[in-house]
Amino acid sequence: MGETTLHALAIVIPTGGFAVLAYLVVGLVIGVESMGVPLPGETTLIAAALLASQGDLNLVFVIGAAATGAIIGDSVGYMIGRKAGRGLFDRLGRRFHHFSEERIVKAEKYFHKYGVWTVFFGRFVALLRIFAGPMAGMLRMHYPRFLIANAAGGIAWSTTIGIVAYQIGDNADKIFGALSIWALVATVAAVVTAYAIYKLRKRRGALRADVVQVESADA
Repeated sequence: MGETTLHALAIVIPTGGFAVLAYLVVGLVIGVESMGVPLPGETTLIAAALLASQGDLNLVFVIGAAATGAIIGDSVGYMIGRKAGRGLFDRLGRRFHHFSEERIVKAEKYFHKYGVWTVFFGRFVALLRIFAGPMAGMLRMHYPRFLIANAAGGIAWSTTIGIVAYQIGDNADKIFGALSIWALVATVAAVVTAYAIYKLRKRRGALRADVVQVESADA
């Protein structure tokens, strides 16, 4: 029975213990970030998705770990913010620049203006990704509404970032080759445009000089 279970896990979860550890790290880093601690959650997700594109991890598990960490972390952050209140942000602001008064005020404005949509779309914004849970709790947002937006945002974010990073990793040569070509095109276009503007301004300057000379002669 035990051997059968282990064999099944080995098929479903590639590379054994390394993969399990990687999924746990993804969920943990994103979860702690969502509680309000400035950690590289999105970078961790991208790195894991790139490993998945190389066959070292399973993309479905990477996305699942990221979404789980985001949802649980935001919910814990919500509870912390609800219990600690504004004093929590004031104390953190005195120690960490990530929680400066300016950033807190900016985040509050988003919450007051967009409500639960801030929780959903905030998952895609670095600043709001850290503040969303604790700030929603501090502002006493209705928890069921927060949870729905939190879950939807976490799943949408982890799926989008995971798939995009996976595709980039799987087609890196083609993508970076195309980027190089377009960068060359953009550079040439910029040079041609700058030269055209320079010649146009030079011609206008010459015309103005001629006009001044004519007016001086007439006077």
